Amino acid sequence: MKALAIRLCILGLLLEEDQHPYEMLIRIRDRFLDQHGNFKIGSLYYAVDQLAKSGHIEAVETIYGEGRPDKTVYRITDKGREYFQKLLIDRFQEEVSGYHPLHVALVFARYGDREKLIAMLQDRIRKAEHEVNLSYQVYEEHRGIVPRSVLHLMVGRYEHARTELNWLRRLLKDAEAGRLGDRDPVDLLNEEE
Repeated sequence: MKALAIRLCILGLLLEEDQHPYEMLIRIRDRFLDQHGNFKIGSLYYAVDQLAKSGHIEAVETIYGEGRPDKTVYRITDKGREYFQKLLIDRFQEEVSGYHPLHVALVFARYGDREKLIAMLQDRIRKAEHEVNLSYQVYEEHRGIVPRSVLHLMVGRYEHARTELNWLRRLLKDAEAGRLGDRDPVDLLNEEE
């Protein structure tokens, strides 16, 4: 699916305007699309080549530069527009994985070194706090600039980050209290903070 995500990004960027791969790279990074799409930025040039070979995009000009590599500017073709629509719909229909690296670890956390778990959770909380602040800042900076659909992406990222942070804080509280192995019938959803 990662290969399809980068293809969707390339085709979407070319719907905005013709551009060369380095411009795409900058825009992908600026918009954090590599993080949202879960793909490696290094696969961009390969994906551009594959889309060109398959006729989804085509070269419109080559910019020759002295002392630097030539830049080929691409545009999306009609075939590419159709493929973009397919990729977009496929992405909307894709099931979200419930995988989280802590899921399996939590099953056995009661056997872990409590102090190490606490330190790890504190570190994850610091990172989660940063993610909450960053995602909110990105959202605020882009209001009135990007389309509403992109704001939904930013709000979703912010809400996920806040949920992750709250979950980690609740987990840390139990780890600090030595309660990870407790079997009492507690309602964690309605427990007082």
